[in-house]
Amino acid sequence: GMVAPGKGKKCSLCTKILDQIKAMAGENPDESAVEAALAKGCRGLGKRLGRVCKRLVRKYREELTDALLGAEDARTVCATIGLCPA
Repeated sequence: GMVAPGKGKKCSLCTKILDQIKAMAGENPDESAVEAALAKGCRGLGKRLGRVCKRLVRKYREELTDALLGAEDARTVCATIGLCPA
């Protein structure tokens, strides 16, 4: 079907943000590493993207935590929370 305008942009923003947070969490992170990554992960993304990132983390904290602990790739996670086409 037709992808709504802006959907692709949301998807790439989501994957970019998640990749950043994943990089901060490191390989096989435990819960505290994930918490720290979610807290700090939005820094260094620039002002606008940082704001989007903070909103995303607040809204989807549980999903993101599960995803990081389960080592799912960014795109899968972003599809799960509805920001990338499944």
